[in-house]
Amino acid sequence: MTGSTAQVTGLTVRHRRTVALDAVDISFGSGVHGLLGPNGAGKTSLIRVLATVTAPAAGRVTLLGRDVSGHVERAEVRRRLGYLPQEFGYYPGFTVREFVAYVAWLKEMRTADVPAAVERAVRRVGLGDRIDTKVKTLSGGMVRRVGIAQAIVNEPELLLLDEPTAGLDPEQRVEFRALLRELGAAATVIVSTHLVEDVAAACSEVTLIESGRLAFHGSTAELTVLGKDSADDHGDNPVERGYTAALRAHRAHPSLPVGTRR
Repeated sequence: MTGSTAQVTGLTVRHRRTVALDAVDISFGSGVHGLLGPNGAGKTSLIRVLATVTAPAAGRVTLLGRDVSGHVERAEVRRRLGYLPQEFGYYPGFTVREFVAYVAWLKEMRTADVPAAVERAVRRVGLGDRIDTKVKTLSGGMVRRVGIAQAIVNEPELLLLDEPTAGLDPEQRVEFRALLRELGAAATVIVSTHLVEDVAAACSEVTLIESGRLAFHGSTAELTVLGKDSADDHGDNPVERGYTAALRAHRAHPSLPVGTRR
């Protein structure tokens, strides 16, 4: 697994009779990776497997150098990763400080390190002035930022974010993109999103999944080239046109992912 923080081989995920991921092979190294695809493509299923929340029906999952098929390995990896699901639960009576500290405790951080880590994480998402506010009183966008804070409180080596910009206003999204680039300098960050412009602004690599299969895996620049060469595809910029071009190419040849990095 040279150079890879997260790697799946032959990954298959089923939800009852539906195949959510079909024998997917992919690896992620350091930097910020955008995970794109239509609704129901399998993005959340992949994120949940990488977060060790969902067990695959088949295939091998290696995270941070560990095969996570065993309980001990999963427990160790969970201490070293951060995860923001599409919807996360919290105790409504908790303040922002208390909730993020609780997650730090779940990750078995050293007690002496927690207060400073909590304040740092909350400041990084722009909620320093709300740290002692009850989470239930915050707006939807602020709650989403609390979710990002709890995901980064332990300075994770692998950070998994599922639709992190939902509810954020345009200014907050710009700030979030800057935070992603900062985090990606020292960790592997995987961001599932529907917003291609966020990927274009913050991600160095892009993975496109459709119907549970890998449709594209390569650099943002490579996806941009596809868009430049595909003026007939839908989109307001080369990255969006590259996205639609990659989907079109995959639908024509489903067994062959587009892109030079498999």
